Amino acid sequence: MTTAVEAPTPSISTADKLRLIIQPILVVIAAGAVIFWAFSQDLTATQKINVSVGNVSTLVWQHLLITITVTAIVVLVGVPAGILVTRGRARFLRPPFIGAANIGQAAPAVGLLVLLFLWTGETGFWIGVLPIAVYSLLPVFSSTILGIDQVDKSLIDAGQGQGMSPSSILFRVELPLAVPYILAGLRTSLVLAVGTATLCFLVNAGGLGVLIDTGYKLRDNVTLILGSVLAVCLALLVDWVGALAEYYLGPKGVRG
Repeated sequence: MTTAVEAPTPSISTADKLRLIIQPILVVIAAGAVIFWAFSQDLTATQKINVSVGNVSTLVWQHLLITITVTAIVVLVGVPAGILVTRGRARFLRPPFIGAANIGQAAPAVGLLVLLFLWTGETGFWIGVLPIAVYSLLPVFSSTILGIDQVDKSLIDAGQGQGMSPSSILFRVELPLAVPYILAGLRTSLVLAVGTATLCFLVNAGGLGVLIDTGYKLRDNVTLILGSVLAVCLALLVDWVGALAEYYLGPKGVRG
């Protein structure tokens, strides 16, 4: 009977554990403080439309939905593609795949948004999501390749010696050992996604970029500061979720 092999990773440091506790607290305090400050100002009629509970909560939800959808696409595309190019007969696909992913991240996110808009002539949720997914794909794709490549070949040979099939070796040896690398790449992709999602207002896809753009155009510092601080808080919160995933979904040895 064969069992999955776990990576002998070191325990998480006390500082990292402390960060997992402190970071969300600081984010909640910062978000709560800026919301309280914004709503306590003497707002004009126009500001009351922008700085309202309904509008702010809708834009935050849109931003989260964009980020979640981008993350799902990146995982569903990046991980299988990374696995594919590490398989024997498909290794020749690695250079063109990596080249395409590099181009996707090297190109400015705003350029990808505009190009997709010009190509389709459409605006909306998916016109905002798809370019950001392309932009955020590389970290997960490259970390999947790196994670599988770093697996000790002697472990694969041992699995083959026990009669394990190639798929069993992949799912019970290689992927478990690659999980820390994949999660680290996913964490980077999450932060990229939540940051570039502020540009989705350009194609009418919503998000906190609407507040930032409105505040800038109207010279409305309350709306501008509210949108900017909430976007930063959301990025930090998503980074914390990624760190939490690395801690709880990684090999048991990393938890300490």
